[in-house]
Parts: sequence; structure tokens; C-alpha cells
Amino acid sequence: MALIKLKERVIEAFAATRDIKHFPELTDELSEHFAKNWAVGSFKEATESLNRGSLDNLEVIFVCVDGSDEANIEPISTFIKGVKARGLKIILIASDISAAGLHQLMRHGADDFVPSPPPKDAIGDALARMRSDAEKVVAQAPAAKKRRRGMILPVYGVAGGVGSSTFAVNLAWEMAIHDKKSSIKVAILDLNFQSGSVSTYLDLGFRDSVSEMLNNIENLDADMFAESLTSFKSRLAVLTAPPEIFPLDIIKGNDVDTILSFARESYDFVIVDMPTTLVDWSANVLQMAETYFAIMELDMRSAQNMMRFLRVLKAEELPEEKLQFALNFAPAFTDLNGKARAKRFSESLGIDINILLPDGGKQVLAASDQGRPLADAAPKNPLRKEIRKIAAALIEKSEEQKAAIA
Repeated sequence: MALIKLKERVIEAFAATRDIKHFPELTDELSEHFAKNWAVGSFKEATESLNRGSLDNLEVIFVCVDGSDEANIEPISTFIKGVKARGLKIILIASDISAAGLHQLMRHGADDFVPSPPPKDAIGDALARMRSDAEKVVAQAPAAKKRRRGMILPVYGVAGGVGSSTFAVNLAWEMAIHDKKSSIKVAILDLNFQSGSVSTYLDLGFRDSVSEMLNNIENLDADMFAESLTSFKSRLAVLTAPPEIFPLDIIKGNDVDTILSFARESYDFVIVDMPTTLVDWSANVLQMAETYFAIMELDMRSAQNMMRFLRVLKAEELPEEKLQFALNFAPAFTDLNGKARAKRFSESLGIDINILLPDGGKQVLAASDQGRPLADAAPKNPLRKEIRKIAAALIEKSEEQKAAIA
């Protein structure tokens, strides 16, 4: 299993609609302006494609609505906000929709509007205006910040105490310091709102702005998200858990999509420390992930919880191929009995354990208590060395993927 999946072929335009049959002229218009480099699908399919990263180089997304959509317009508004969070352009195609409904959709971020059926050259004119505006922005701000398309790398512990947060924190730090001359930007997000420990492991204080973000998640924008982050040694951006205990369902799936989208726009790698408890939005994180690290120990509770986890993935038809299984406190090279147990363990679960994390001993606990990554507290520790190798491999694979796409 590759550490990072390869992205699908990109397209230039996508038409999101409940039923494309209600917009018969649109397919001819798309073919005229984008040849074969366009696609059409439902709002759910469009969201999934965006989360997978297969629409990363999209020039524009057409949001197609008609009168029958107006009774349930809120999900479409949420979709538009999610698309805008990714920095993409939206042209609204509307048929038989009220002025109030049109105003609501435009207010949430649509860049232009074309009625359906479209007047002659209306879509071409809208595209020309959009491209002209983009050129003006570039001309007026030649030194503007480069938009990134970072990789989402969640870390999930199948049971408490298996070392998932330790792995997440140290992986993030190793990636951040991999090449001090590089422009690589790394962030770690602690989405365990009840017992998250990233702030403890990095000796960072809690931020009230995180609580404010979660309490006002429906108004989340890029500025609010940036304000919620803190910095560790000016190399690693950190979203800590909130100072108070929050229910895990304080946010919904679309909220997580937005949070991760803002993070992906600003950072090359986004490590997500996941709660052990599975919630509704866990599936959203998995859908947006490049690779999803599942950490376990060589014990019965890890085995039973992993079986439950795999059953959930199959039942919900979630992308199991993204999982990268890691065995923490793995048997040493000379421990033949332990290695045999590990082999039986993986065979009984029907998985391939590709990452073996050695027992770092008391140094790991001491470093966590001191709020220091292993690279600082115990650079020769065997666990640190293994995590450093994984970080280097991820960065290398990422560079290969960028080269392949280019």
C-alpha cells in the first residue's frame, strides 16, 4: 500500500445539480467551452470529488438549481460555502427560482449568475468576466500568497493509550523540520475536543479562540480559522483542543470539510489527531484523507476494536484502501516469538501491517511530560528514528506526485 495515493485525472469544470435533465442546454455549453474536460454529478458526488482532491485544478463549478430546489435550499447554500472555502469559482445556473432564493445563494459565495435557459453567449460572457477578474487579481497582487493543496493525514488510535497522539505530534514535527531550507508548511489539528493532548505534548497553552470557533462554526471563515491556530517554534502550526470539554458532535460533517479545506489551502501537510470515538464526521475526514493512519497495539482490545472499525468501513462503503496500519510497541528484530504473534495478529484481521513502530521506552513518556518532541528530547530514540523515516517517505512521495501531475 502506498503511503500517499495518486490523485485522479483533473478536469476543468463540474456541473453540480440534482437533475441535469432540468438544464438540457448546459451540456452543449460545457462541451463548447471545455471540450471533454468537464463532468456532471449530484451535489453529494461533487462534494466527494472535492474531498478526494480530484477537482483540485477545477477552473469553475456550475451550481444548477431550479424551483424544486428552493424548498430545501440550505444544503445547497452549505455546498456553495464549502466550495468557496477551497478557493474555487462558482457560476450559478438558475431556473424558476425566487429573488429571495437567488439572493441567498449569491450571498453565500456564487461569483456570477446565468439564467436557464441561458441567453446567447451568456455562459461565455460569465466565464470571460471570471477570467478577467482573476487576471486583475494577479496583476494587482503579483506577490500574493501561493494557494496550496495540502495533504490530509489523519491519525486514529483504535484504542486509548496506543500512542496515536505521540505518533501524530512527532510525525508533524519531523515533517516540519525535514528540511529547514524548504518552504514546506505543516499543521497539526487536534480534533479530540474532550481529551486532546497535542497541546500537552508540545507544551502549548489552550486558546479561547478555538472555543469561539467551535461555538460559531456556522460562521467559520479563513480569518477565524487562522486566528485559532498557534505556532510551535515558528515551524509548526497547531490547532489545540479547546480549553473546555466539548461534545464531539458540536461540529457536523460539512463543518469538518470546511476546517480541513482551510487547512489544506495554507499548509502542505495537515496531520489530524482523531478521537478514538467514531462520530458522524469521522467519515468526512477519511474521505478527505490522502492516507489514514490506524494505530494499534499487539493485544486483544486493539484486535477487537480494529475488527469493529473495519466492519464500519465496509458497511458505510468508505475507502478502506486509504488505511495505513501501524503496530506500536512492535516486537524487536530479535524477538522471534513476538514477530510470529504479530504475523498471526495481522492475518486474523485480514490486514497488512506496513508500519512497525518500536518501543521507545521511558524516553517517550518523559518527552511527552516535558512537552518536547522526540527529535529535541531524545534524537537517537528508536521510535523517533522510525517516525523520521516515515516523514521523509511522505515528503518524497508528495514531491513525486506533484512532479507526475505537472
